[in-house]
Amino acid sequence: MTEAVVGGASPPGGWGETLKTFLHPRVITMLFLGFAAGIPILLIFSSLSLWLGEAGVERKAVTFFSWAALGYSFKFIWAPLIDKLPLPVLTRVLGRRRAWMLVAQLLIMLAIVLMGSTDPARSQGNLTLMALAAVLLGFSSATQDIVIDAYRIESAASRLQAMMSSTYVAGYRIGMIAAGAGALYLASLFGSEKGSYHYEAWRWTYYIMAATMLVGVITTLIIAEPEKSRKEAHHYANSDYLRLLLVFALAAAAFVVTFFFSNALFTHLKSALGEGVLSGFLLESLHFFTAIGMALLAGYGLVQAGLVNRDMARDTWIEPIRDFFRRYGLKTALLLLALIGLYRITDIVPGVISNVFYQDMGFSKPEIATAVKTFGVVVSILGGFLGGLFASRFGVMRTLLWGAILTAITNLVFTWLAHAGHDLTVMYLAVISDNLAAGFASAAFIAFLSSLTSVQFTAVQYAIFSSLMTLLPKVLGGYSGTMVDAIGYGNFFVFCALIGLPVIVLVLWAGKRLGVGEGAGRAE
Repeated sequence: MTEAVVGGASPPGGWGETLKTFLHPRVITMLFLGFAAGIPILLIFSSLSLWLGEAGVERKAVTFFSWAALGYSFKFIWAPLIDKLPLPVLTRVLGRRRAWMLVAQLLIMLAIVLMGSTDPARSQGNLTLMALAAVLLGFSSATQDIVIDAYRIESAASRLQAMMSSTYVAGYRIGMIAAGAGALYLASLFGSEKGSYHYEAWRWTYYIMAATMLVGVITTLIIAEPEKSRKEAHHYANSDYLRLLLVFALAAAAFVVTFFFSNALFTHLKSALGEGVLSGFLLESLHFFTAIGMALLAGYGLVQAGLVNRDMARDTWIEPIRDFFRRYGLKTALLLLALIGLYRITDIVPGVISNVFYQDMGFSKPEIATAVKTFGVVVSILGGFLGGLFASRFGVMRTLLWGAILTAITNLVFTWLAHAGHDLTVMYLAVISDNLAAGFASAAFIAFLSSLTSVQFTAVQYAIFSSLMTLLPKVLGGYSGTMVDAIGYGNFFVFCALIGLPVIVLVLWAGKRLGVGEGAGRAE
């Protein structure tokens, strides 16, 4: 990690030189890969929910599709396999990263086509098939995310990471617009509306969405394999890889069985203890870590039983974590993990309830759609470019600090809106400030996470970081409605601003420790 990226020193040259980096081929590549990464997520959630609603599927049945989100939440578990397992023929021809990227993109296209080929209104069996296709889409998309993140980190020097992060975020947002607003527009154009369901309209919409993934496929075939990835040699036997895959599958099965079979117990405990925010959060955390613990015990037992090569298992799952602590030392590593887990808390927690908040303030759906889903996305893209530009010019840690301050302060604008009520001017001020700050902070944060990884374990370490950064905020965000009921919207957004203060302290502390050389950053 260079001083320009972490410490805050300006790179050589002026603003003109910094702006020119946006034209670097690697930076432009991330725009197209970001687009491919942004396509699938809304085809699983918002666009799919509207399709199911038009098809007359019961609301409670739609929750079955939440399984599709598991891939995004737990991608760090199988990321080590992406780092280790070679793909027959493809790895030799394309290289380790591009081979996995191509397979993931083809599976995404297959899953979208399968969803489009299934009419959920026809039968319960069709609904189940669509849910399975959605799960395939979720896991394929999460796999693509793992590989793209690893490719981005390995393919360019640290000085380009901030710019690459900003173009990736921009491409991702554009992909979400295409799969969100674009899919809804196509379905309406083809003749399907609420109360007038037309399956063919949704089928062709999803087929077109599958075709948009060709942007990612073509990009994957054109780009070069990262030099560091291309040099890596696999020295284990094919049977070792197969046994490693079997151990992973059995450990994952242990997690799923434990999590869902213990669900009734933890639901009963939550009912017995009441609907308190703290008790609910602690029980959800205990539930999650109990399942993780059983998966770890199952995996450890299988390794000790000799089901897999022990050296390979250690290199796959233990060494990436050991490497991180070895490079930074225990105290700095724990500080960095705390920063990663908390940095986005002031953004994600209020974001969970934002649409409900707008409705409660009396804003109509068209007003919300125009302000948040269209105007807000454009502003967030601009914020992402500014974040990448500032991180390249002034350093990631300094930009990270500004991002933490901005995301905390923007919550106070929502407090203003909570008191103003139905006021479009204040609403747009809130949307502008929120999305600008979120885009700015996200670009810097992605560059920061990229700089923490070692190229020996890129996919694994980044997958752990990216999963950790949303875990606590999402769990706490699940109780945002309970908090609003207890203290009201105005006080809730003040609370969201205040919880940003520890984040600012963590950024300052981390910058100080990294600045005195307690972590050389990304190992080249």
